[in-house]
Amino acid sequence: MFRCLIAVSLALSASTAFAREPGPAAEGAGAAKPKQLLLVSFDGAHDNKLWARSRDIAKRADAHFTYFLSCTTLIPRARAADYKAPGIKAGRSNIGFASNVEEVTIRLGHIWKARNEGNEIASHTCGHFDGKDWTKAQWLNEFKTFDRVLLNAWKDNGLAAREPDGWADFVTNDITGFRAPYLSAPDSLFQAEREHGFRYDASVVTHDPALPVKKGGLARFGLPLIPEGPRDRRIIAMDYNLFIRHSAGIDHPSKGDEFAERSYEAFRQAFETQYNGDRIPLQIGLHFVTMNGGAYWAAMERLVAEVCPRPDVACVTYSEALDMLESRDDSTATPGAM
Repeated sequence: MFRCLIAVSLALSASTAFAREPGPAAEGAGAAKPKQLLLVSFDGAHDNKLWARSRDIAKRADAHFTYFLSCTTLIPRARAADYKAPGIKAGRSNIGFASNVEEVTIRLGHIWKARNEGNEIASHTCGHFDGKDWTKAQWLNEFKTFDRVLLNAWKDNGLAAREPDGWADFVTNDITGFRAPYLSAPDSLFQAEREHGFRYDASVVTHDPALPVKKGGLARFGLPLIPEGPRDRRIIAMDYNLFIRHSAGIDHPSKGDEFAERSYEAFRQAFETQYNGDRIPLQIGLHFVTMNGGAYWAAMERLVAEVCPRPDVACVTYSEALDMLESRDDSTATPGAM
């Protein structure tokens, strides 16, 4: 299981926020609000059953998801020594490796199909190490390793004849976003992301749903703290954090329905607050792990099924959201604004 002990970073100051599209208050009654954006993402993206389930959820709800992929899931355990993280012995990974080539083959198929269905594949690097003390050069090394493993995944697993046409172009040009393991995002990470050519980062945390901010050409999205539970205490809108709050990180499947209802109510309240307000994008993060009997996946699936089909809602990837926000900026910003 991904042990995402999250360190909350609220530092989105000293950056340029996206211009907010003028709403009814600014333009008078009847002015159209922008679509409410919902961004659902998955860290790790390893379990093949959950790949299939998530793709099915997206297709039924006309939604697109973002998968922050960890590249050790494409390396069979027998070849673990092929991977070496900065400052770590070769063959080590906090999330392990694939069991065998068959497992990798199925996963590669899901990745390609998900991409062709309009979902986004983004980077979560490889071995899920905490890079809070990594230098820019070490982050760049890990990015390079991710790119190499993904680019050569079919060939390295003896599957060269099955590599889809366009795979190399996909790896080279479509992987434009990143989320740091443990949401651990030092300044060296942002420096490395800019040099590597990432378009956006999704590693920080904000007190409320917030527009991404741009600094040095890199857009930074922040997972929000949302009210949850009987006392509406704020918590990062992510399954692992809910798991820790609800059951101290100990799996209690028998309470899955209770925890699913609590999580759904928190997600729905956060969504409706934005939908009925300023229509700031809402982000929800999950892992490819069914904690507490699948409570958090059930809550997400219920929300997505209910809100994504609405004509004034768009359940989109991070890249799609960024395109839409930039388009709004172009049409509404005054000279000199982002």
